[in-house]
Amino acid sequence: MADTETLDDLVRRVDPDRWLASRFIADVKARADVIALYAFNYELARVAGGVSNALMGEIRLTWWREAMEELAAGKTPRKHPNVEAIAGSGVDPLALAAMAEARFADLDDAPPADEGRALAYVDATAGALAVLAARRLDPASDPHAVKGAARAYGLAGLWRLKLSGRSRLPEDWTPSDLGRRVADQLKAARRELKGLPVAAFPAVAPAALASAYARGRDPSELEKKARLTWSVATGLL
Repeated sequence: MADTETLDDLVRRVDPDRWLASRFIADVKARADVIALYAFNYELARVAGGVSNALMGEIRLTWWREAMEELAAGKTPRKHPNVEAIAGSGVDPLALAAMAEARFADLDDAPPADEGRALAYVDATAGALAVLAARRLDPASDPHAVKGAARAYGLAGLWRLKLSGRSRLPEDWTPSDLGRRVADQLKAARRELKGLPVAAFPAVAPAALASAYARGRDPSELEKKARLTWSVATGLL
């Protein structure tokens, strides 16, 4: 992150889907808090690909976990723009510490052995992120209402990661296996989302892109905007 780059600039550059969805958050403070969450997620996600060995990765993830634990203990935030933004967001820092802990799995060369472990990983990373964002947008949001959507988008994201050379999916999964599982999660999401408050929908809107990603297609910027706009306007994926 460059000295002149804001957290909003950062998320727009590194996580454009979630950034686009955040444009549908009308409340400026709530949008900034959700952006801080997404920036935090990026900091965790980039650790494994940015270190030469697992020990260095453990040190970096521990730094983030301890920074969140310090916030939970009421200590002064560490001098980092993301930590300071989270400190003022009202988001539970212990939930963020748990997200950092879950990312230690990224340092393991072996991918998850089966579907259950893969879904547990998604729930602890992309799933936890969606829950925290939804609750920031509407505290009444039920974690179960975002589960399928977060899993669909998370699995599609892990497929894209696998295609780039780093796998967090079972080795024997084929493109059709992945596509079927994403479709199943989207089907579940369409039932679950009926219980999600309207204000919280931007937290799950990126799942509207999951089917395209699962098919190995990267939609154009125009298509992404159109899909996300339709999804937020209708409350459907």
